[in-house]
Amino acid sequence: MKQIKEEQQYREQIAQDELTVGIFTTTWCPDCKRLDMFIDEIIAEHEDKQWFKIDRDEFPEISEEQTVMGIPSLLVFKNGEKLAHLHSANAKTADAVREFLKQI
Repeated sequence: MKQIKEEQQYREQIAQDELTVGIFTTTWCPDCKRLDMFIDEIIAEHEDKQWFKIDRDEFPEISEEQTVMGIPSLLVFKNGEKLAHLHSANAKTADAVREFLKQI
């Protein structure tokens, strides 16, 4: 999974003509650590999608632009448009994340 280090990288990633899932996270968040325990397995199940991780604290403007209020949040993009958003309250279990991804 690609770690976003510059805003331009983020812009290029979400502009892809394929489904791209962005995980908004931080280093200090306990729920993000929990997500880390199972997300690799889910990524392996969804190799048809591009994946990236972005630190909300490093890119507060992007987080605000995408209405990321809680972390972790999963956002799905295609051609620069946000198609879906799994808010932090619903991103705490592998089953919840899998169910979200089935719907897109």
